[in-house]
Amino acid sequence: MLSTSKPLLAPTSLTAMAIRLPPHAPTHYAPPHWQTPPFRSITRVAPSPSTTATAVSLPPSPKKVLVPIAMGTEEMEAVILAGVLRRAGADVTLASVEDGLEVEASYGTRIIADKSIAACADQVFDLVALPGGMPGSVRLRDNKILQRIMVRQAEEKRLYGAICAAPAVVLMPWGLHKGRKITCHPSFIGDLPTFRAVESNVQVSGELTTSRGPGTVFQFALSFVEQLFGPHSVEDVDSTLISQIDAGLERSTEVNRVEWPFDHKPQVLIPIANGSEEMEIIMLVDILRRANINVVLASVDKSTNIVGSQRMKIVADKCILGASDSKYDLIIIPGGPGGAERLHRSTTLKKLLKEQKQASRMYGGICYSPLILQKQGLLQDKTVTAHPSIVNQLTCQVIDRSKVVIDGNLITGKGLGTVMDFSLAIVRKFFGHGRAKGVANGMVFDYPKS
Repeated sequence: MLSTSKPLLAPTSLTAMAIRLPPHAPTHYAPPHWQTPPFRSITRVAPSPSTTATAVSLPPSPKKVLVPIAMGTEEMEAVILAGVLRRAGADVTLASVEDGLEVEASYGTRIIADKSIAACADQVFDLVALPGGMPGSVRLRDNKILQRIMVRQAEEKRLYGAICAAPAVVLMPWGLHKGRKITCHPSFIGDLPTFRAVESNVQVSGELTTSRGPGTVFQFALSFVEQLFGPHSVEDVDSTLISQIDAGLERSTEVNRVEWPFDHKPQVLIPIANGSEEMEIIMLVDILRRANINVVLASVDKSTNIVGSQRMKIVADKCILGASDSKYDLIIIPGGPGGAERLHRSTTLKKLLKEQKQASRMYGGICYSPLILQKQGLLQDKTVTAHPSIVNQLTCQVIDRSKVVIDGNLITGKGLGTVMDFSLAIVRKFFGHGRAKGVANGMVFDYPKS
């Protein structure tokens, strides 16, 4: 099995953490030597036969992957599948089964597909992977073009898979589960044949791979990376995701604890730009909306349509100027170097962040964006975490061994693979541990009981 999130109690005393102090301060903490544990595969996949060297060698064609989406598709599952596989080098097509390319997903995020499913009908794919979500899974099931693509995929023994509701709602009516071990979201496990159902996070059975929900989608996507490209590619991709180092990191660390008060439904602003990391955006929006937090996506670019770092198209709710008329309990800056720099250049966002700090309201960033917060003077006398690639550029205290660091009204996260913990930490600060645990359970995400 792929390693899952290790339940860790927070907060942890700072003496137990690896802390990097600013250059002008004496160093009292020496970070212990540690390294990312090796990736452990879901199942052993037979290696591809080696090819004999020839005088002329052509580069291999990229693996072609189809991820169909529909109204009500679970956006985390669709975008993480596409994002992880694109990082591995796959040619991924997001295809809409609706009349148009723009699709409103299960928690209100609007995604623009690359193509219609009809345009994919005659193509050959190395993998077809179905996201879940309701009613998205039903709309995938009812699309005859997609059904023909999937049946042909199974008949020709190419890889196919489904997650969350889709194994029960889509694969079973099409008969594509027969003779296979299969898993799905706990809400649908009773619909599977008893003698074939399993409760593993990821189940590989021949060409079919199934998984349980948003909390297991990174494992699901990485299992396809291994099957398509081999274990070394998994290690390469995972080093950028920071998703398999759970055993080496605390889940959350809090210093200078304060309450996050509110007497209304919490309002959260997530500014985005071309080049922002779409997986981070989607996870933040999805999880916070699951917790009944009002989230506004605001574009700092001329259009509300933005293209993320992995070339996925997301439609913002507003432009930043239109969003600036409101006050927010929390402003979160997503990562992605190109997007973060564009956010930094927005004078409207700079003003909002300055007012946020002056009013002692909450703000934060993840991955690359703590560097942007520093450039705007928002990290003075603060303790943070950030992506390892930028840690040496930060002049404040940095806790290296925590996925999430909360310092008073500031919250920061380490990287892509820690966004679920980052989002749930926000839910916990607003509503308490019980609400965060309930949201995590619905996602099938491993989270401590207390």
